[in-house]
Amino acid sequence: MRSLRSILLGGWALALGLCLAQPGLAQGLPGGATSLRESHGDWTVACAVTSAEGNTSTACTLSQEQTVTSTGQRVLAIELLPAGQGAEGTLVLPFGLMLARGASLQVDEEAAITQVAFRTCLPIGCIVPLSIDAKMLAALRKGLALKIGVTGEGDAAVPLSVSLAGFSSAFDRVTALMR
Repeated sequence: MRSLRSILLGGWALALGLCLAQPGLAQGLPGGATSLRESHGDWTVACAVTSAEGNTSTACTLSQEQTVTSTGQRVLAIELLPAGQGAEGTLVLPFGLMLARGASLQVDEEAAITQVAFRTCLPIGCIVPLSIDAKMLAALRKGLALKIGVTGEGDAAVPLSVSLAGFSSAFDRVTALMR
C-alpha cells in the first residue's frame, strides 16, 4: 500500500506550488529538520523543506486517509493547505460514482451544503478540488464530521464522512509552520 504522500502526489504538487508562490514562508522546520510528520487526532500534518535555485521553502499540508481495515483499500483521502482566510486542497474518492452529479459537503447537520465538481479520475481515484472559504473553515473547526454526499451506480446514495477530531489543531500547526 502506498503512503498518502505518494497517493496524493498531485495534492503535494498543489501544496508545493501554492507554498512556492507565497512570499514570506518559513525557511525551515523546527530544529533544522528537513521533514516533519505529526498526528493530530485523526489528521496528519506533513511538511518538507525544498530547495530550488538557492531558495528554500517549506511545504506543509494536513491530511486524512480512510481505508477498509480488512483489505487496506483506500476509501477516501483528503489533503488541505491553508490559503488566505480559508484552505485549498484535494479530495480523492473511490471509483463507481456518478461524476456528473458532483459531491456535496456538509459539516455535521448544518443546513449549509456546498456542491463541488469532480475534476477527473486517475488510477488513485476520482479527484475533487477543494476551495474552502472562511465560513466553511470556521464550521470545520467547530464540527465533528465533514459529510460527503455522492451518488453511486443506480442512483444509490453513498454517504462518506471525514472525522474532524484534531482538525483545528492540525490546521493551526500547519499555519504556524508555514510562517
